[in-house]
Amino acid sequence: MKEDQNNNSRRDFLKMAALGGAALGLTSIPGVAAAKTLVGETSTDIKKTGILHPSKGKSVMGLACAPLKTVRIGLIGLGMRGSGAVDRLMQIEGVELKAFCDVVPNNVKSGNKQLSKAGIAEALEFTGEDDWKRLCERDDIDLIYTCTPWYLHTPIAVYAMKHGKHVATEVPAAMSLAECWQLVDTAEETQRHCMMLENCCYDFFELATLNMARNGVFGDIYYAEGAYDHDLRSLKFDKNGYYHMWRLEYSKKHNGNLYPTHGLGPIAQIMGINRGDRFDYLTSMSTNQYGLSLYAKNNYGADSAEARQTYKLGDMNSTVIRTINGKTILIQHDTTSPRPYSRIHMVSGTKGMAVKYPDMRIALAPESHEFLPKDKYDALMKQYEHPLARQIGEKAKKVGGHGGMDFIMDYRLIYCLRNGLPLDQDVYDAATWSSIVELSELSVTNRSTSVDVPDFTRGAFKNAKPWPIVTVD
Repeated sequence: MKEDQNNNSRRDFLKMAALGGAALGLTSIPGVAAAKTLVGETSTDIKKTGILHPSKGKSVMGLACAPLKTVRIGLIGLGMRGSGAVDRLMQIEGVELKAFCDVVPNNVKSGNKQLSKAGIAEALEFTGEDDWKRLCERDDIDLIYTCTPWYLHTPIAVYAMKHGKHVATEVPAAMSLAECWQLVDTAEETQRHCMMLENCCYDFFELATLNMARNGVFGDIYYAEGAYDHDLRSLKFDKNGYYHMWRLEYSKKHNGNLYPTHGLGPIAQIMGINRGDRFDYLTSMSTNQYGLSLYAKNNYGADSAEARQTYKLGDMNSTVIRTINGKTILIQHDTTSPRPYSRIHMVSGTKGMAVKYPDMRIALAPESHEFLPKDKYDALMKQYEHPLARQIGEKAKKVGGHGGMDFIMDYRLIYCLRNGLPLDQDVYDAATWSSIVELSELSVTNRSTSVDVPDFTRGAFKNAKPWPIVTVD
């Protein structure tokens, strides 16, 4: 019976590979066997999740590399997120978009049309199945910027770092604990940057609350909430949406928080996670699945293949994380319910609290029984406007990208690389925040048993300083 299950898992993996881009060479990359967890049950032993992984290199906490006068970028994946990245990056000084890679040739052509329209030299074009590896191997690329489906994030990042490139990868950076450790090990071995492109850390309200937190406005922050509540059902079922409907495949096979970092990233930075504190353990629980089946029935008919399909992803997942300093975080995930978009972004401390959704509000002691009136709220937001918002916020709003936060993220990334500075998010953040994907599923699968969160910093968090209030001045 077990052998039959293993054979089915292998067949499912190969099927998934053909569907979504593993045909790009995913299976040929050393250490990628962990990607089989894409379509089966999680494979990690629940008793071993928190065991310290032996180091294979030198810590990259606070890593600063030689300044790059011009950041030569190879962009892999020019679909939904990639096309927006082209538009933003080409407007940042010191950037050369050197090469584009996508298995859909029209995506590459569209990217070069964007450059031509702006009077910028076209990028080299790569569209073959293994071309992303050829791009990573080039000696005229400094940064690999990845906007592919989830399952390619780690393989590309690892391959790029091993070929001397810095990496910026879309979220989540990894889909399993094995992949998280691959990222950390490779970054430490190669001494290359590996940043997860968590754009929500750069949204205006999140930046302001970070500034307030660093200045003690909320006192000692002991609790926070984040979420990714976003009805994606129509997009999941759209054959012209996610490439070969890869996101729907995850909903068929996995049950947990598959996309934790948008809500988690900003509050993790505010609470000093990996810098003075770290995640200790979590417990996770999912509701039954309702939304995808109901959507399929209503849109394709009760007897359709879509309606008869089994979907594993529970509509609402709630994961509670406790830190070693005794703080707690609630993270939610719901992409299959008819509800307004929300990341919650709530921080609560000994002197007050702030929350972003459905309306941006702040309450402070001693009048914390109600939210601040508009005049006091506006004055507080002006007083603690983050330097990044003040310096490039207006341009960011004009360029766009989720209201401007994407541009602030990209601008700051390039600024750091050009000035030889540590990045705002390092590989330990990428691994820690992404680890919630598999850890939450392990907990759900085991009746919400608490699961240890690894210390990806290997103890370096103890002496690391919380992320400061940075600038581009």
